[in-house]
Amino acid sequence: MEEPDKKEMSERDICSKFITPAIKQANWVERQIWEEVKLTNGRIIVKGSTTTRGKQKRADYVLSYKPNIPLAIVEAKRNIYAVGEGMQQALMYAEMLDIPFAFSSNGDTFLLHDRTGTFGKVEEEIPMDRFPSPEFLWQKYCEWKGLDEGKQKIVTQDYFIDQQKSLRYYQRIAINRTVEAIAKGQNRILLVMATGTGKTLTAFQIIWRLWKAGVKKRILFLADRNILVDQTKINDFKHFGTAMTKIKNREAEKSYEIYLSLYQAVSGTEEERNIYKQFSPDFFDLVIIDECHRGSAAEDSAWREILAYFTSATHIGLTATPKETKDISNIHYFGEPIYTYSLKQGIEDGFLAPYRVVRFDLDRDLQGWRPEKGKVDRYGTPIEDRIYNQKDFDRNLVLEKRTELVAKKVTEFLKANDRFDKTIVFCENIDHAERMREALVNENPDLAGENRKYVMRITGDNPEGKAELDNFISPESRYPVIATTSKLMSTGVDAQTCKLIVLDKRIQSMTEFKQIIGRGTRINEDYGKFYFTIMDFKKATELFADPDFDGEPVEIYGPEGGNGAWGFGDSEGKTDREKYFVDDVDVDVVTERTQYYGPDGKLITESLKDYTRKTVLKDFKSLDSFLKHWNEAEKKKVILSELEERGVLLEALAEEVGKDFDPFDLICHVAFDRPPLSRKARTEWVKKSDYFSKYGEQAQEVLDALLDKYADDGIENLEDMSVLKVQPFDRIGTPMEIVKLFGGKSSYLAAVRGLESQIYTLEA
Repeated sequence: MEEPDKKEMSERDICSKFITPAIKQANWVERQIWEEVKLTNGRIIVKGSTTTRGKQKRADYVLSYKPNIPLAIVEAKRNIYAVGEGMQQALMYAEMLDIPFAFSSNGDTFLLHDRTGTFGKVEEEIPMDRFPSPEFLWQKYCEWKGLDEGKQKIVTQDYFIDQQKSLRYYQRIAINRTVEAIAKGQNRILLVMATGTGKTLTAFQIIWRLWKAGVKKRILFLADRNILVDQTKINDFKHFGTAMTKIKNREAEKSYEIYLSLYQAVSGTEEERNIYKQFSPDFFDLVIIDECHRGSAAEDSAWREILAYFTSATHIGLTATPKETKDISNIHYFGEPIYTYSLKQGIEDGFLAPYRVVRFDLDRDLQGWRPEKGKVDRYGTPIEDRIYNQKDFDRNLVLEKRTELVAKKVTEFLKANDRFDKTIVFCENIDHAERMREALVNENPDLAGENRKYVMRITGDNPEGKAELDNFISPESRYPVIATTSKLMSTGVDAQTCKLIVLDKRIQSMTEFKQIIGRGTRINEDYGKFYFTIMDFKKATELFADPDFDGEPVEIYGPEGGNGAWGFGDSEGKTDREKYFVDDVDVDVVTERTQYYGPDGKLITESLKDYTRKTVLKDFKSLDSFLKHWNEAEKKKVILSELEERGVLLEALAEEVGKDFDPFDLICHVAFDRPPLSRKARTEWVKKSDYFSKYGEQAQEVLDALLDKYADDGIENLEDMSVLKVQPFDRIGTPMEIVKLFGGKSSYLAAVRGLESQIYTLEA
């Protein structure tokens, strides 16, 4: 049988017939060759109440010396392209995955790009029979990294293989960089990873590899919340088994190897409470501090005191938000982060949930309120005469109708979506959280009457509420649904199914803001959690516009302002100051506006119409150029998907302009000022034309039904053959029988394209 022409072969054929054999010939074995490797999940694109995913990033080949040491990326292209066609893509993946060698191939030869500088030449072509062996690339890697035989033993120590939890690319990088840094003698290490990206799993694998390599024999893991320590012990760290213990008594047991502890539990002002001093200063080889950004970052904080005691150990700090103020600096202590994985990158990769913001401006917040002469509050207390504004509300002065309005708006939102969506309402203090709980109960008498746990205050001073924290964060538990809080739930609460975060609290600390937003960023596909909404009543989301929100952490020397250090346990904003309660002042919403997460990682703050116009005009300078592109596209949904990838929110735009309009009309209207036509008007025009006459009676019935589907649901129905399985098509015949009415699949698809042409022939 004649061998097919190489230039006619698909990319897969080029891989299987030429590239894979060439790699194997160079002594790479199956376990070292990973093909079609999924790197990301694809960014979640919110379309009204539904979501889709953007394109996943996939590498054709990742070649690893050992599972934990990827050495090379190989990108394949069809033979009709030059050998270097895949190089830019290979380099993008190599940079993303922290991989030193990038290859591109079309099946004729390889092009190598050396990121290490050890080859002498940055790029060179290599014959198919001269692909470098794993040993050769490993030798070059070690030369580049300065790894002698002793360091290599540490670096090559395997991960713990967990079939249930495969590592994501950024976790591998964080682990590898940390282990490598320690192998080379670095003793102060900082990792910055956004909330929800698996810091604890990363810590487990770091400890596992160092422990198994015999480099670190006794390890202390410190967290600042009991729930965090317990979650860590039973989840990610469970594989340590009997080698692990949690420090919880005054007497320190010294026969274990892995120790977990609250850092408040192992420190204190009284000598007898300082359990850690029962260990000798050189007892631990490694100390890891989880969430090292909090108030604990101060020089005299609990964990800093412990680190000063165990000064000979290696210290690793894990944080989502480095604490940087005039007086507090993690970077000053740990040094620059050896790896940063940000919220923006997590959303872009599809590992974290995007968000939308519903911003409310209330009249009393904008204008302030001044009591009339002799005004007393509801308890008869004379109110000091001055102007009270947003800074005062719920701290010095309570406008009870303001609390009721916030509760009403939250309830309206839940009723319009799902009343059982897990919701956290962040309040100024415990008193405010209690009043908000009461207001929400009164707004939801039916569900609150059915179950007292529908709305609960979960604050540090309330044992009944704290006891329900585990149930709130458990996806399996329906209650509590709405939690009001001030600080207790702002950190360390792994609320995977939280879909609504309400901010009725002034937040000026970037650290606190990042942590609160982090409560919503986890995805849980099993429970339909793909994105979350932030309702903002106190302008807190203005912090999204701050470059520090998703910027690289930098060491700064200046006042941070805002809330200062975070409290723990019961320290949640109780105050003895005079507080006035006013129940006869009306409060109204002045403006309500929804802001969406854009593809650049920033909120779209301009109007949807302006943003759409600007985005479309970047690609199409005129209506003619857009029409040409639209009419030539084999599938219109490809164009719509491209626009959605760029942040054009067609469903939201339809809500604003009109739900009866086709995306084509929305775009032509908003970007090019053409009057839009409804789908129904376009449908009626096509039915009046003679387009149907060239088809048989049953085929005409199919086309007529397709037009009705278009009128009801839009263009994507026409282009999806699965529409033929539903009513009314199932009464005409099976999909195969329907296609035969047109003379076969290709003729059916041609008829659909012709129908689309008729739909869009009518001038917009």
